Amino acid sequence: MTLLGSAEGNTPLSPEEELELIPNLATREELNEWERLNILKADAWALDAKRSRRRDPLTEPFVRELHRRMFDRTWKWAGRYRTTEKNIGAAHYQIRDSLAVLLGDVRYWLEHGTYGLDETAIRLHHRLVSIHPFANGNGRHARLMADILALRHGRLLFTWGGGDFLLIGDLRRNYIDALRAADKNDIQPLLAFARR
Repeated sequence: MTLLGSAEGNTPLSPEEELELIPNLATREELNEWERLNILKADAWALDAKRSRRRDPLTEPFVRELHRRMFDRTWKWAGRYRTTEKNIGAAHYQIRDSLAVLLGDVRYWLEHGTYGLDETAIRLHHRLVSIHPFANGNGRHARLMADILALRHGRLLFTWGGGDFLLIGDLRRNYIDALRAADKNDIQPLLAFARR
């Protein structure tokens, strides 16, 4: 099918993963628009102020449920951890343990004021992307997780560079460069990008 191709920053799907596309789409543009509409519904669910206070986003079931809601009309595997190895991320059999460690770390950072709230949310985002728990949509999922954490603690949503990530260009390159800097323990470019 090769709808996704191999654009910079996209994790390639296996042929089996691509076969689990729910709608009948022919182009990357159609897929992008379909996913965008799916994600908008998840945004409304995740960012609803009344409901969000009752849900703890720092749980493994919430991580999966958010991904499921973001992609449930697009991919049959939405909300399920990947079972294949990718060019990024933890080994597929280490995903659950890696997530448990991350969620525990974030709770600790919040309880002990290890980092400011923005930095805590951005570190959550970076580590989620690094774990890469799902076959696709990890960056979008991690950005929404960071937004949920910020909102839950009284902060504004992040701007994430203020543009459209689906476009190939400077915005996407800047984001990927900031992620790579964070990979080398320099979180500042990603923090700056998130609030630009």
